[in-house]
Amino acid sequence: MSTVATNAAPAEQSRVHQFIRSSLQQLFVFAALIVVFVFFMIFAPNFSASVVIPNILLQAAAIGTMALGATFVIGTGGIDLSVGTGMTFSAVMAGVFMSAEFMNLPLGLGLLLVLIVGALMGLVNGLLIAYLHIPPFIATLAMMMVTRGLSLIISNASSIKIANPDYSAISNGRIIPFLSNAALIFVILGIIAAVILGKTLLGRYALAIGSNEEATRLSGINVKFWKALVYVTAGIFTAFGAILYSGRFGFVQPAEGLGMELQVIAAVVIGGTSLSGGRANIVGTMMGALLMMTLTVGLQMMGVAQQWQLVVTGIVVLLAVYADILRRQRASAV
Repeated sequence: MSTVATNAAPAEQSRVHQFIRSSLQQLFVFAALIVVFVFFMIFAPNFSASVVIPNILLQAAAIGTMALGATFVIGTGGIDLSVGTGMTFSAVMAGVFMSAEFMNLPLGLGLLLVLIVGALMGLVNGLLIAYLHIPPFIATLAMMMVTRGLSLIISNASSIKIANPDYSAISNGRIIPFLSNAALIFVILGIIAAVILGKTLLGRYALAIGSNEEATRLSGINVKFWKALVYVTAGIFTAFGAILYSGRFGFVQPAEGLGMELQVIAAVVIGGTSLSGGRANIVGTMMGALLMMTLTVGLQMMGVAQQWQLVVTGIVVLLAVYADILRRQRASAV
């Protein structure tokens, strides 16, 4: 009995130690979020107003939703540079499906078709990467250019107005007081993504592929199929992000989206997902998206020019990548 108790104690300590180590990154992001928020409350005029937090949640919903899908991709050791322009293309197609100037379809059918468009974009990426063995950087870079071009062609380089009030209510409405529907949907999608990552074959195989793709293949898993499915999943989340983003304004600008991939990737990496694959965290991604949007809103309220906001975003991306390198070095040293 004493031997069993003696062995159980170190095992319990090991589990506690592992939990603490796995939570350190999320605790760090949460602490950084508080520090940044306090900084802007002091130095940014009106940042502490009651409308700021709901506004941050509203704006973070689209970026955060796209980052949820990117978490799966980066968890496999891949990358998706097309997420920003893919969002724009999905939003343009939402305009085509539901705008009175084009097809004017019912809301439910239009939303379903937008999600299908996102899934098809992801499928193309997945097929190029998994079956044609094109590096993710190149495949998604090509998709970035293709979707940007198609957005401009289909819209004739003009904005598309979606006048349907129900479509706008998806983002701007409030089922819960003081919380936009976009923020609520972001939380719900985050819960769904966490369940997929932690409780389904897709999540387990995505991380297995990111840890050691060859070993995963030798264990009998169809790596090509599951990797392609990961990109399909990311495409669906991108389409959800497009709905939340375009619904917030009620119109679509076909030239937007370029550069959003930086914010998405930064949110994912800041949240603790490793760029080398094998480790991913949905809660961390959500907090990373909130941190990125808090920086954006705070800098805007301080009157910082947009070009300097891009500089700050780039620095944050570099810091996030360097932090990931340090984490991997510490893990390999253990």
